Amino acid sequence: MRLTCGSSDVGYMKMWRAALIFCQVLVRARLGQSHGNLTAAISPQDCDLSCIRQGGAGCDYCRISSDDVNKALGHTSKSFLGNCIPWPCFDLLGEENPGICQHYVQAPTDVSVDFVPDPDPNSDTVVVSWKPSQYGIAFLRGFQVTLQPLTGSSAACQLFLFQRNRTLSTSHAQMVYKSDPFPGLSLGSHYAITVMALPVPEKWPHFYDSKIFSTRTCAEKNEFEQCKADWYPKYVDVQQRGTVIKVTFNLAPPNLGITSYFLFCSANGKSTYMEIAPNYSRNRTHHSFELRDLKKGSNYTCELAANEIDAVRKLFNFQAERQEVASASPSWTLVLPVVFAAVAFCVVVLVVFKRTPCIQIKKPYIKSELINTHLNEVKAQEEVMILSDNRKSPPRLLICYSSNDGPAHVNVVMKLAAFMQQHMATQVRLDLWDSLGLAEEGSMTWFCRQIQESDFVLVVCSKGLCRKCGPSAQGLVGSELMVSLIGAEVGRAKSSGKDLSKYMAAIFNYSEETDIPTELGLVFHYRLTADLLLLFSQLHQVRLHTPGRYVKINNISEEDLTMSPAGQALQQAIRDSEKAMKDNKEDI
Repeated sequence: MRLTCGSSDVGYMKMWRAALIFCQVLVRARLGQSHGNLTAAISPQDCDLSCIRQGGAGCDYCRISSDDVNKALGHTSKSFLGNCIPWPCFDLLGEENPGICQHYVQAPTDVSVDFVPDPDPNSDTVVVSWKPSQYGIAFLRGFQVTLQPLTGSSAACQLFLFQRNRTLSTSHAQMVYKSDPFPGLSLGSHYAITVMALPVPEKWPHFYDSKIFSTRTCAEKNEFEQCKADWYPKYVDVQQRGTVIKVTFNLAPPNLGITSYFLFCSANGKSTYMEIAPNYSRNRTHHSFELRDLKKGSNYTCELAANEIDAVRKLFNFQAERQEVASASPSWTLVLPVVFAAVAFCVVVLVVFKRTPCIQIKKPYIKSELINTHLNEVKAQEEVMILSDNRKSPPRLLICYSSNDGPAHVNVVMKLAAFMQQHMATQVRLDLWDSLGLAEEGSMTWFCRQIQESDFVLVVCSKGLCRKCGPSAQGLVGSELMVSLIGAEVGRAKSSGKDLSKYMAAIFNYSEETDIPTELGLVFHYRLTADLLLLFSQLHQVRLHTPGRYVKINNISEEDLTMSPAGQALQQAIRDSEKAMKDNKEDI
């Protein structure tokens, strides 16, 4: 049985299909419109504390300045944290109803950082946005946003409060809240942003969410030609004219103020240095110069750069070719006898081959399976083992150190922490990055909690640390106390037969093995930066070498450590600390 449709049936079917499509489009448009209204970003308002306390109109989401906080508390804060301490909720919102400040509020979600226009070419400005969590949202009183550089202790904070009569529902968990701009951020720097949900009851660890981000480089913000530190000659042309090499390259834009350049070439173990001062009256965009007295047939590797500190260098190669000497045309009286002799030789060889019996040369036979086996063996040796993604989150590493060796050593520790967080897939915990937590808990409580919650503990040992260690040390503070605590943990783990891989000790090139305290004699020891690969292996529980395989990790080995900005910063900090240690010895 076949079902047939007339022309009228086909028309009805087309009409219903068109109506159905129209309804679907209309529903999607309305859903999109309602979703857009729900997720519209909310910016803070200008209002005072009295409006917030009284629940007046026009103060739904307000920015609170440090002057407002000091006025409410009745004194002026002298703390270096300033407005960064989460002040008691009832002091800011009034004591009429303290109950609204005693409920748990879950941490915000979807924290993001966006760059906004900044007229200053040497800095960046960012705005932070987030969503409130649906858990405890009915008791949410506001937010506090903290921005802190990873290489310093100074912090910038912003405080935002709701008026006391405002109550949010779970549907508001899709609303996006924004901070005020954070201006004046250094280009090419790393920062940590923390968004806290207020109020903050005691002993409640889930009230904030953090995110680490990097500001743009000068080239990313201002374009390559506007950045002196990033500029290098992109165009280099090398031509040989006889025994002379002519090099032409593009000059820097005049606004950068670069007036001189240098060339560094090496070949056969010898190096030459040449300063270049272009004549801008002849050509303001390009400059040419000549290289003479080159060794013929040698391969030269050269670096061309602006004559500035830490200038980016342009690498190029060339070979000093040999000069070909032209010869006169030979006389026919000399060529003809040679031609006749060659012809006679060919005739003799042809006759000999015709009279000699043909000998068949047997082609050697090699089994194809042997070739495939050999290729498979070679391939296995070159195979790169890929790390698995079984770990749900990166390992948590607590870094302990001593500040007794001066700011240069502390800078090395901060650069190491930033490098490990960026290139070693590790979540680093450092007291310098959590001044807020130290202010709330105290150093003793903070360190004890970090030891228990961290997957690994790395103690950076130095002479300053070793001076105050040992059972007879008195008045232990900071990281020195940490060594005693860790030593006790290691002793208990050893006596109970537990794994000691959680605890590690490390020294830099300017320290000695004797700087490692006796309390850490049983744990793994590393010398940095030579043992970064071994440290990575322990943190991620992977083998660097297995039969026919090896682990390849970029930017960690000493050969390619300088390929990343974080690696360059770490090596420079180590050199600075080594120099500072040497200067201190000479002063003594």
